[in-house]
Amino acid sequence: MRTGMDSPMATGGGQGGLMPRPLDQLPRLARDTRADDPWPVSVLSQKYHDAVAKWPGAWVEGQIVEINTRRAGSAYLTVRDNFEDISLSVMGFRTFATQARQFRQGDRVVVHGRPDLWVKQTRLSFMADEIRRVGTGDLKAQIEELRRRLKGEGLFDAENKVPLPEFPARIGLVCAPQARAEGDVITNARLRWPTIEFTVVHAHVQGPQCPPEVVAAIQKLDADPDVDVIIVARGGGSFEDLLGFSDESVVRATAACRTPIVSAIGHEDDWTLIDLAADLRASTPTDAAKRVVPDVVEQGEIIEEARHRIDTRIRSLVETETRLVEGYANRPSLTRPETMLDKPQRFVDDARVHLDIALRRITDDASLTVEKLQSTLTALSPQSTLNRGYAVLQAADGKVISQADQVQAGDRLSITVRRGRIEAEALASAE
Repeated sequence: MRTGMDSPMATGGGQGGLMPRPLDQLPRLARDTRADDPWPVSVLSQKYHDAVAKWPGAWVEGQIVEINTRRAGSAYLTVRDNFEDISLSVMGFRTFATQARQFRQGDRVVVHGRPDLWVKQTRLSFMADEIRRVGTGDLKAQIEELRRRLKGEGLFDAENKVPLPEFPARIGLVCAPQARAEGDVITNARLRWPTIEFTVVHAHVQGPQCPPEVVAAIQKLDADPDVDVIIVARGGGSFEDLLGFSDESVVRATAACRTPIVSAIGHEDDWTLIDLAADLRASTPTDAAKRVVPDVVEQGEIIEEARHRIDTRIRSLVETETRLVEGYANRPSLTRPETMLDKPQRFVDDARVHLDIALRRITDDASLTVEKLQSTLTALSPQSTLNRGYAVLQAADGKVISQADQVQAGDRLSITVRRGRIEAEALASAE
């Protein structure tokens, strides 16, 4: 790598301004520099580089929060301390790049390398030559194990989800102080529903303070009877930045929350365990605002459409009833009521005709029967016998005498002929 130290001349400040000066005319040590006799930047950068080059190599341990192995033959990582919020930029080539492709964001690793300073920008980095995985410390694997365990307890079951209110009056918001997520939620919610109110509880959204503060914020808002729905919001970040929202205490507090709760953590591709326990997962804070409150314009259009449908329905009903009334009014039964008697009158007339015919038939049949009986009676009547010249002889007591020995001399007799009766006396008895 060529630097200003490779040339016998170097640019300098002081009395000569930007005129180059020979290196042997520059201060040899840093303590010898003055305002009127400084080092050029290139000299300082090269001296730093030479000093860093003497530092020994070391093994370092941390969590991969960013990794880029897309360029052939090179790898760039950001490794963060698991206990302090301090990161280290790591780069490597050839063998290291090949090894790095086996790792992913969230892995705990140990890396061996040496410090290196890039003279062009006086940038310090860690030039790695070997990388290894640390035991079972893969955070993603730990989170996956926690997910399976909590799912087995039923914390993510759909039947435990609480539906969001259609028209909330107050939203509880958990976010970092002065965070962009807070403005995104409040601004977009009020653009859609201007009367919406907010109760904002600030909390750390990354680091060791995140889980207990988020849990306390959720519990505080859940206990507020005025809060209709809760949004837990945070902007994008690295995998490790979002780890607090996969903490078991945060997940359990979310699942136990009686107020409907929405998670809006990171970007659309970011997932944390709070998303599974929440009643609704929004891809971004802005998306959460849009999904929690209705759009006043859309609601106005819905109301207008409903009013139009109601008006159309009422008009249709009135027109239908009007036609029915007009139909009733034009019926002959109302315009000429006497027509209602036409059918009954026809029935009576027909009944009279049928009755007359039936009575005539009955009378004729009865008359014929009487005539037959009269003829029979006449044929069998004693009178008919008398009419042929016969007579009926009766004793004084009215008994018919059919034998001569029934009469004694001197008996009074009655003789009935065709016309009339003859009184007689027997002169002698039968012999």
